[in-house]
Amino acid sequence: MEVTDENLVTLANYLQQTLNPDPNIRRPAEKFLEGVEVNQNYAILLLHLIDKDGVDMTIRVAAAIAFKNYIKRNWAVDEDGADRIHISDRNTIKTLIVSLMLKSPEAIQRQFSDAVSIIGKCDFPEKWPSLIPEMVEKFATGDFHVINGILRTAHSLFKRYRYEFKSQKLWEEIKHVLDHFAKPLTDLFLATIDLTTKHADNPQALLIIYGSLVLICKVFYSLNYQDLPEFFEDNMPIWMPNLLNLLQVKVPCLESDGDEDKPGVLEQLRKEVCECASLYALKYEPEFVPYAPGFVTAVWTVLLSTNTQPRYDALVSNALTFLAKIAEKNSYKSLFEDPATLSSICEKVVIPNMEFRESDMELFEDNPEEYVRRDIEGSDVDTRRRAACDLVRTLSQQYEDKIMNIFGQYVQLMLQKYSEGGGGAWRGKDAAMYLVTSLASRGGTQAAGVTRASPLVDLGQFAANHAIPELQRADVNELPVLKADAIKYLMTFRSLLPKELLINAFPLLIKHISARGVVCTYAACAIDKLLVAGIVPCAALQPHAATLLASLLATLDANDPAKHNEYVMKAILRTLSSLQDSALPYLSEALPKLAHMLAVVSKNPCKPHFNHYLFETLSLAVSLVTKSNPNAISAFEDALFPIFQDILQNDVQEFMPYVFQMLSLLLELRGGGGVGSGAGEGGDGDAYGALLPCLVAPPLWERAANVRPLVRLLCAFVAARGPLVLQTGRLNAMLGVFQKLIASKTNDHEGFYLIQTMLYKFGESVMQQYAKQIMTLLFQRLSSSKTTKYVRGLIAFLGFYAAHFGPDNLIQLIDSVQANMFAMYVERVLVPELQKVGGALERKAAAVGCVKLLTDSAHFRQHLARYWPPLMQALISLFELPTDESTLPEDHFIEVDDTPGYQAQYAQLTCAKGAATDPLASIDDPKRYLAESLGNLSRTSPGFLPPLVAALDEPHRQALQTYLNAYSVQIC
Repeated sequence: MEVTDENLVTLANYLQQTLNPDPNIRRPAEKFLEGVEVNQNYAILLLHLIDKDGVDMTIRVAAAIAFKNYIKRNWAVDEDGADRIHISDRNTIKTLIVSLMLKSPEAIQRQFSDAVSIIGKCDFPEKWPSLIPEMVEKFATGDFHVINGILRTAHSLFKRYRYEFKSQKLWEEIKHVLDHFAKPLTDLFLATIDLTTKHADNPQALLIIYGSLVLICKVFYSLNYQDLPEFFEDNMPIWMPNLLNLLQVKVPCLESDGDEDKPGVLEQLRKEVCECASLYALKYEPEFVPYAPGFVTAVWTVLLSTNTQPRYDALVSNALTFLAKIAEKNSYKSLFEDPATLSSICEKVVIPNMEFRESDMELFEDNPEEYVRRDIEGSDVDTRRRAACDLVRTLSQQYEDKIMNIFGQYVQLMLQKYSEGGGGAWRGKDAAMYLVTSLASRGGTQAAGVTRASPLVDLGQFAANHAIPELQRADVNELPVLKADAIKYLMTFRSLLPKELLINAFPLLIKHISARGVVCTYAACAIDKLLVAGIVPCAALQPHAATLLASLLATLDANDPAKHNEYVMKAILRTLSSLQDSALPYLSEALPKLAHMLAVVSKNPCKPHFNHYLFETLSLAVSLVTKSNPNAISAFEDALFPIFQDILQNDVQEFMPYVFQMLSLLLELRGGGGVGSGAGEGGDGDAYGALLPCLVAPPLWERAANVRPLVRLLCAFVAARGPLVLQTGRLNAMLGVFQKLIASKTNDHEGFYLIQTMLYKFGESVMQQYAKQIMTLLFQRLSSSKTTKYVRGLIAFLGFYAAHFGPDNLIQLIDSVQANMFAMYVERVLVPELQKVGGALERKAAAVGCVKLLTDSAHFRQHLARYWPPLMQALISLFELPTDESTLPEDHFIEVDDTPGYQAQYAQLTCAKGAATDPLASIDDPKRYLAESLGNLSRTSPGFLPPLVAALDEPHRQALQTYLNAYSVQIC
């Protein structure tokens, strides 16, 4: 593709069409652009189009988004070395992008900033050492459009330092950045603060200048996150007083910018300063101690000067978080010990920020999903309530008696007002329940809720007096916030509350499934958690099962996506799982509804968690019903196959991995027979058989999420329909799949699983002609990329092969690939790496394979005899020592987010998992097998073993003798 005016016009036209709401126009344009993006100069054309001032801004922004997505899909090079971007394009992009970004309007600048970050993640600093110097150079322009572009890019590039694990590579990169960026950033910080004074009378200039300070604080936070850099430690006298001043500064002309909901630039700046102060208070306590009192005072002043408007939410949350971080450190104890201070914190900061506001009520009523996400799922990390709770929890742990006394008085007062004033004073009780939860909690887990609580709070009594009564009201929609609070209290303290109280409350929770919005969701969530923890056992569930399932199903309207509640679907799954066989009477009514729901959601999958639990529920139902009535499999096939067919034909990517897993389950349950009447009978009319050619087609395997479920499905075909695979000539295609899998660092373990299943099920008579080719591929991969995972898989697989087809067959086969290769394998891989094999079945296969080599192989009694002692020692170490978790030099772990064309990853359906088949089930104890096999060898070849055993190290010889004694074996 040449960079010509004609091509630029064509590209602009197609980009215009991608914005068309008509899918008949939009999709062909998208397909065209996907098709041409592999051409050289495609990205350069996009850059030229973005840079043309005469082009409509909508097209330029669309081009910028297309460019960013192109970089996201293609910049990282595949693990097999395939590069989808020409080297000259890569160099041109890196030459142009920074300067283009800085001269572009902000909407385009933001897209370029993200693209620079993506490129930087792969290339910076080794392949792009000029990036930071080029960025720093632009600080001298004095143009804040340019400066803010640089800062935005720096933030995008460096923010990953906040969450990446420590490593030598990361340290080296951060050092490179600090060497080139720390001083210019500090100079820019001081110069920008100086400009706030010079332009004090210019609101427009101040808006931009303070916006720059926001970005500077973000970058400062990222650069300080991993460790305290020496440069910033030395310059704390510059940074800390100025940050403190930014918390306190008054800028009247900016105080009123923004609306009630959107934070203004000063709120954003103070929020960032609080975050930086929290970081230093938590991680760099000794260095921060001199500055702590000033920041505490300033933060306190900020909290007292903000009102309840949502625009202040993030600022207040960060300010409260800062106080919590300070309060948990012994160095700062003197700042909080005074009861008057604690009382003031409670009255003026905690309670006002725990109160339920109008904005909370709007969220509760109008967007219950978001409310639940914040409250139950803990995504409320930036909310006032969560931050206030965290502060209370910290204070109550540090100053338990004082806090319980002070806050307890407020709790009693709020509960008394509610008792006297009734429903009109519900906000007070809501705050009181939040306070009690915060005060009492001392630690817990996601699975069990709070598991440690303050001994000063009687949790059971509070539940009986204040939570249960809210759920006993006749109207399930009366005072819904308090009902939600009551249910959440039972959920939170479920591990510590009396079991009888929770079992008695269970019918009340079922009653609230019919409530609206948040209360229904909380009730479903509570039911799930009580069942999964076993607090409500099956015997207590059974009397309520019919009512519970009917209530849950009634809330789900298949045709209304707004009513596809993931917590309700999860509660259905959990109920059926708890009931097991007792669920069968209810499934005849539930299954048609669930199948219809799957047909509806497959047209527009928009709620991934709901969809996952729906597939889990259907998988569980299939397993439960067919266990009781194997012939029922046909009814499931008749109901589900048409839906599965639609999903596969319409390429519904989100659902295909689920469909493959359910097909595997159905095929494994059916075994070798044909499918039901609705799907065709046996032979060529078999719907499973008709599916087989599609499963080995390469396009399906290009999606990462499909790989594992497709391997599982192919293995199900091999096990259940082996003759069909052979008759239809699909064996070669399966071997092609194996070849592709084994070459991949990511999927090589799936390749071992597939080929082992084929060898195990088809046997030597079928697979013999391919054996040499298989071994050649395995050893080619070993020589090209020897990763830990691959070595583990290879050792376990060859152990399986030796166990099933004989050790000498294995040795001769490997030596037929290359002379003396087996000896090299034993010396360089098997003996030194055997300890790395993990997983019960893999370790067993490796161990049994070694036993076969040591006791059944003629080669090990002849030219390989010198390897007998070291292999025996390695085997005994495998038995006696834990798995060696060290890694090999060639290990490279690719993060999912970094893979080109990132797609949602495969999600395992727990209820559709196949039983783990052990091809060596006849051997229950490898140690016993070793001892008995040595006894047999000793009888057939007397005198062979004693000198070999004598060559073992003393500890290994003693361990071997222990095995022999344990199973009454003597060798001679």
